Amino acid sequence: MAEQNDPNSVTIMVPSKDPEKKEDLTPKHSKGKEPEDKDVPDISEEDLQLKAELEMLVERLKEPDTTLYLPALESLRTLIRTSTSSMTSVPKPLKFLRPHYEDMGKVRDSWPAELKEQRALLASILSVLAMTYSDTGRRDTLYYRLISGSEEGPGTWGHEYVRHLAAELGEEYINLTEGGAEANGESNGDEADVKHKRDYTAEQLRGLGLELVDFFLKHNAEVDAVDLCLELECTPALEGKVDDKTYPRVCQYMVQAVPLLVPPDDEVFLRTAAAIYSKHDRLPEAMALAIRLHDRRLIRKYFEAPVNLTMKKQLAYLMARACVPIHWVTYADYMDEHPEGDEWGPVPEDISGSELGICLHNQDLSAHFRSFGKAVGVEEPKTPEDIYKTHLETAHYSSARENLASVFVNAFVNAGFGNEKLVVKAPEGQSFIYKQKDRGMLSGAASIGMSLLWDHDGGIDYIDKYTYSPEEDIKAGAYLAIGVLYANTRSNPDMAWALLEDHVDNPSSLIKIATMNGIGIAYAGSERPGLSDKFLPYIAEESTPIDIAANAALNVAFAFVGSGNGDIASTILQTMMEREDSQLDSEWAIFLGLALGLIFLGRQDAADATLETLKVIEHPIARSAEVLVEVCAYAGTGNVLKIQSMLHTCAESPTEKPKVEAEEEIEETEGGDVDMENSGPAPALPTPAAAAIAAAEADTSEPDTPPVKKDMRHQAMAVIGIALIAMGEDVGAEMALRQFQHLMTYGDPVIRKAVPLALGLISASNPQLTILDTLSKYSHDSDLDVAVNAIFAMGLVGAGTNNARLAQMLRGLATYYGKEPDCLFMVRIAQGFVHMGKGTIGVNPFFNDGQILNRNAVAGLMALIVSFTDARKFVLGKHHWQLFWIALAMFPQFLIMVDENDQEKPVTVRVGQAINTVGLAGTRSGISGFQTHQTPVRVGTTERAEMGTNEFFPYSSVLEGLVYIRKNEGYDAEDQ
Repeated sequence: MAEQNDPNSVTIMVPSKDPEKKEDLTPKHSKGKEPEDKDVPDISEEDLQLKAELEMLVERLKEPDTTLYLPALESLRTLIRTSTSSMTSVPKPLKFLRPHYEDMGKVRDSWPAELKEQRALLASILSVLAMTYSDTGRRDTLYYRLISGSEEGPGTWGHEYVRHLAAELGEEYINLTEGGAEANGESNGDEADVKHKRDYTAEQLRGLGLELVDFFLKHNAEVDAVDLCLELECTPALEGKVDDKTYPRVCQYMVQAVPLLVPPDDEVFLRTAAAIYSKHDRLPEAMALAIRLHDRRLIRKYFEAPVNLTMKKQLAYLMARACVPIHWVTYADYMDEHPEGDEWGPVPEDISGSELGICLHNQDLSAHFRSFGKAVGVEEPKTPEDIYKTHLETAHYSSARENLASVFVNAFVNAGFGNEKLVVKAPEGQSFIYKQKDRGMLSGAASIGMSLLWDHDGGIDYIDKYTYSPEEDIKAGAYLAIGVLYANTRSNPDMAWALLEDHVDNPSSLIKIATMNGIGIAYAGSERPGLSDKFLPYIAEESTPIDIAANAALNVAFAFVGSGNGDIASTILQTMMEREDSQLDSEWAIFLGLALGLIFLGRQDAADATLETLKVIEHPIARSAEVLVEVCAYAGTGNVLKIQSMLHTCAESPTEKPKVEAEEEIEETEGGDVDMENSGPAPALPTPAAAAIAAAEADTSEPDTPPVKKDMRHQAMAVIGIALIAMGEDVGAEMALRQFQHLMTYGDPVIRKAVPLALGLISASNPQLTILDTLSKYSHDSDLDVAVNAIFAMGLVGAGTNNARLAQMLRGLATYYGKEPDCLFMVRIAQGFVHMGKGTIGVNPFFNDGQILNRNAVAGLMALIVSFTDARKFVLGKHHWQLFWIALAMFPQFLIMVDENDQEKPVTVRVGQAINTVGLAGTRSGISGFQTHQTPVRVGTTERAEMGTNEFFPYSSVLEGLVYIRKNEGYDAEDQ
């Protein structure tokens, strides 16, 4: 049988008993319809009755008897609200009333003002009917809703009406604030639009918007509520709207949306979410957002908020992991800023030597880490041969370079355990330090700090004896080791400063540079008073060698990373402007630009003045510095416009025309009389450029002027900058990977050399299969500079993961590059990175479930990566000690549960792959493919942990690092 709505269906006629009659088998609901009238839809008797009733009610509104209006309107409202329909069709009352929409609007306008209630109710009905006119651009749904003055909640008309109203509300607000062409509903210019001119105010629109927000929040549409507040620029109002049930989903969505927003909306979202978390006593989450904002007042506010000492210690560990400057919450700094107290309560006590001080200074990190290593069975030391698996290699070469590589591998693999056998536990007189030559002895001595990483008590005693060595290299290495030992931690008393301060003024440039780096690593992110006063004279004095000035600038930037300190920035800018070009041509000068960038790390617009100043410096190094400052200012933000800007920089041509020819072309385009009548394919009059070309062709004795090759180092910085900006946002990071493929295929050598470094940065300690395969391909590149950087990037990507696939790749490369000393050296370093801390230490700068960017880690990674843009003069030359900069990014990847008495507690947890649950309905698990473990347990870069039972309640919802727990008094094991 043909479908009833098919226009091609026919009426079937069959013979009946009466030969004069034919039986009509047309469906009953189609009777009365003319066969040739195909535009009239099929309609049932019930629908016909409804249509007639609606039309009758509309006619009553046109009658002069005003007493009929209100009952008719009430009936219309009831019919509209009680109508049901499928998900894909318009409700029947709206469909049948559509032809009467314009008439009803005119009827309402004709009613006198005395009929206030009737006019309001009819406006509400028209607002609902206007949904069927959504394509006119007049936004009548919003207009009639506002003029109705109805106090009924918009939700009484249904969810679809609320969504439609919210959409028009956002459009109208944009037109109102931006003065769009369709503002005030005058898009068509017809009589109805002029009559219904919409003079809304922002307050009116926001008032209605907040009503819709209430409805969304009550009906599990938190995402719609947040989006509407964003459109209406009233995001802070959410703080008073959410309740105990809705705030987790609202805050989760707001935090995840931050990388997709532009300033200042991103900051407003973070501040609002922090305020909501604080209001509902979720202080660890609020503190995490305050750290992202780098707001010292907000950090202190949340740190002072809890009365529970255990919660305060939980916050202190979070601040220590983020390397928040300690003086932000200590007595002295508090008094400097608030001599008369503060609105947050009494002045806090000096906490430097208290339990909180231990947490804030990370002083117990070494003890917890070694306990963790013992629990997971990796406390036994490993030798480089255990890592290389030389018995699997077909050939093995021993050389001084191989010995040097073994020093680094030994230090990275056994980092933090302090029991390795080549240096720390080597028999008397057989230390591997003495098997090195020259600068190799420096790195050998410095490796002690890496082996004893974070061990304040035993580390200094062991290193101290090397500071008295007659060998200058060993002495310098010992000073650097002291700095590495204190990376991301502090001691009480302040030992590192006491031991190193005086040696900054040592006449030996080697010891001076090593000491500066020791102080920079030890006090990274601390903003330590007095440190800048010690270093700035070396930057400002023009007679200071450029290598010392660059190291001083870099290490003062380590200490003040992300501070936006104007005095330090102006000093570095001044020295860049005043120094001779011959000095700025040095390979060290790039670190002046990096130091400027690190000062403004994550500060976005605060770097604008510095960027403008760099534009007046003529030396090419200023262009690289400009790129570095810009990308550091937007590090981890995922800012699409900045990434596009860096791609444009990468597209610049590496050659430029000779200066004379370029000037002539400018003259041609800018001035001169042009004969328009004779213009054509060939100019009637010879231009200056044409004359110059003709003269050059005529004079065969003079060779052509070769094109001038520009300094394109800034393109390498732009490539690295793309990774630095994009790594904070998953979608942007994936898009960046595709751009890197294009840059590698079509880029110039300086760009190709930087692409592997960018891949290493964007996926540090996160060995994704596609990136590993890509880097493996680049590691066999014909350009050995590209191959070296690719091997180094493979180490960064797999740092601290013990990735078996990557380890196998590197063993293959060790055989492949057996006769290439530089490449083989880098393969060994990469092997040391992959097994860093025997698989327990990572270098990814993001932590706290990927929400917080550790500025110290970015500083260390960027310094090392920038040095690899000219690896042969730095790490592959005499400055291999720069590899210890990575200590700033190293941190244990563990989860340790601690009870309220500071004792480690084994607790059942599930560890699995983290998945994004933002905006999903219901209560979803945040992990997939999990395994159940007893703490302590390792939690990788892309992994997440959840409580396995409800026996304990954690003080922090993010289970990473050290997490305090309390016993659940109502726990019953049989209920599990």
